[in-house]
Amino acid sequence: MDVTITPAKLAGTVTPPASKSQAHRAVLALALSEGRGALSNLSPSQDIRATQDCVAALRTGRPAGEDGLPVLDCGESGSTLRFLIPVALALRGGGHFTGRGRLMERPQGPYFDIFDAKGISYEQRDGVLTVRGTLPAGEYRLPGNVSSQFVTGLLYALPLLDGDSEIVLTTPLESRDYVAMTLDVLEQFGVRVENRNYERFRVPGRQRLRARDFTIEADWSQAAFWYAAHLLGSDVTIEGLNAFSVQGDMVIAAHYARLSRPGDVTIDVSQCPDLVPPLAAMAAVREGTTGLTNAARLRIKESDRLATVTEVLNALGADVEEHPDSLTIHGKPCLSGGVTVDSHNDHRIAMMAAVAATQCEQPVTITGAECVAKSYPDFWEDYENLGGRIVKE
Repeated sequence: MDVTITPAKLAGTVTPPASKSQAHRAVLALALSEGRGALSNLSPSQDIRATQDCVAALRTGRPAGEDGLPVLDCGESGSTLRFLIPVALALRGGGHFTGRGRLMERPQGPYFDIFDAKGISYEQRDGVLTVRGTLPAGEYRLPGNVSSQFVTGLLYALPLLDGDSEIVLTTPLESRDYVAMTLDVLEQFGVRVENRNYERFRVPGRQRLRARDFTIEADWSQAAFWYAAHLLGSDVTIEGLNAFSVQGDMVIAAHYARLSRPGDVTIDVSQCPDLVPPLAAMAAVREGTTGLTNAARLRIKESDRLATVTEVLNALGADVEEHPDSLTIHGKPCLSGGVTVDSHNDHRIAMMAAVAATQCEQPVTITGAECVAKSYPDFWEDYENLGGRIVKE
C-alpha cells in the first residue's frame, strides 16, 4: 500500500497502542504459567501475533518437523525469535525457527557461542534455524552489547531448569531498561531472579510461573512519534501513558524537552535505539545540530536504520549525515517534500516519514506503508483522526 500525505498540521488527542515490548513478555509469561490468567489491552500487531502463535506451537508441539521438533514461525519479530530459542530448548529440546524480511539475517552469535560451549547443536540453512539439545543449568556467559533480547530469552528459560544458573555479562549491557522490563514481568508472574547490578543474574531453577491477570501499558515507543509531531508544530495531546513505567523509551519525554530548545545537542541512544527515527524527525526541523550517537545496532533492525533514516529524511529535504555508528542532523526551518520515499518495509521508518511530512511544503508518498501493522496497526487511522490528509492506494 502507498500512502500520499498532503502536508497539514495534526491536532487532537491520541492514545498509543499497547506496549509491544511488554506484551511479548506478558504473553510468554502467561503461556509458561500454571493456573488461569488473562491479558488485557493487548494490541493485535503482527509481532505479537507471531509470539502468540509460537507459544501455542510450543505448548502443543504442532506444527512439527519430521524430527518432531516444533516449527516456530517468528514472522519479522526479533523478540519472538530470540526470546523463544532458549525456551524451546528448555521445553521441547529445540525447534525449527523461520521468519520473514531480514529477521533470519539478524545475528545470533551470543547464542551460538553458548551452544558450542554447552554441546547444543544448531544449523541455519535456507532461512531456517534449527536448534536441538538439552539446555543445562549452570553458568551462561554472553556479551551485553549485541542485544538485550539474548538476556531476556535466558531469563525466561533458566528458571524452568532443574538446577540453579547464572548469567554473566562479559561486556556492559545496552538497552538495560528492556531487561528491567523483563525482570518486572517475571516478578509479577512469581519468578525470582537475583540481579547483581545488571552484570550478573542468579536464577534459581525449579521455579513455576503463576498465572495472573495482567494489563499491558500504552507504548512509550509509539508515543514518541506523536511527541515528534508535537515538536514539529502539531497540537497533539497524548493520553494513557504510565508516568511510572519501567519502559525505557519513556525517556522520549526528556529528549523532547531538550530538542524543544535551540542549540546543539548530542543524545546517546545506546539505551533507546528504537527512538532514533522519531528523534531524527524532530532534529530535522529544530534550530541547531543534533548528534545521535552509539547507534550501530540500528543497522540490524527491520532495515539498516542509520541508512534508511538518512535516505528518507534527506529525500524530504533534511540535512542528515550518516556515520558508522551515529547520525548528525543539521536542523532546517522546514522540509521541501514533493517526493516518493520507500518505507523499506520498516514500520518505524514509515511512521517517521508520516510525521516529518507534516512539516513539508509539498505532498509526500510513502511506499509499503502497510508495514506499520508490525507494531501499530491503527497508525494511519489515528493519523487521519488527528486531521492528517492522506490517500491510500
